[in-house]
Amino acid sequence: MRLRTKLLLPLFSLAIIISSCESDAERKQRLAKEEQQRIEEEQQRIEFEEKRKAEEAERAFQLEQERIEQEKREEEERIAREVRLEKERKEKAIYDKYINNSLSTGATPYSRYYGGNSTCNDYGCSQLKVRTSNSDVIVTIKKNDKVVRHGYINSGSSYTFSFPNGTYQTFFYYGKGWNPEKEMKGGEMKGGFITNESFGKDDPQSLSNNILEYELILQENGNFSTRPSNPDEAL
Repeated sequence: MRLRTKLLLPLFSLAIIISSCESDAERKQRLAKEEQQRIEEEQQRIEFEEKRKAEEAERAFQLEQERIEQEKREEEERIAREVRLEKERKEKAIYDKYINNSLSTGATPYSRYYGGNSTCNDYGCSQLKVRTSNSDVIVTIKKNDKVVRHGYINSGSSYTFSFPNGTYQTFFYYGKGWNPEKEMKGGEMKGGFITNESFGKDDPQSLSNNILEYELILQENGNFSTRPSNPDEAL
């Protein structure tokens, strides 16, 4: 144990000598460097902490925005669903109300737009007879692209129009379930079928003291044996 103590004494003395060799200026420089290093490390720590907090705040903000957007989408979907269900409910109510509704043969549901039908019984008159099969039909007869006669014909019935000789074109609008409040032609007119709608037409025909007959037969594909048409053309 004594030998070990003697060996340590020179080393301890050397450390004292080395330490005592540091001048005040060097010590101040060293302390200043250490302080600067401490300040830089503290500044780095503060910057890192501020960056971490900023990232956390940004992430929290994004999550909040995502939550708000999700709630907004869910609310929009809920409203759209309610609107769709309300529309379906109204459509079903209209369907149930009018699906079996029909007008009498010869009725003129568009008289407010075209006027009523007049008759022509003198010389110089022609007739147009329409017979339907298994669908109600609105017939419109045009002269110079203007409706001059129109009429509702029940399925399985027939109706005869009369008018002065001339060139006329006949259009057919058929379906099931007459709804007098249904908007047609972009709201210009009211009155239409609620289901199985279809439109047809014939070529213009020149009539002179004769009778033109149509027998409308509903085919399997849902069309009468006439050329296709559309509501803007037929009404």
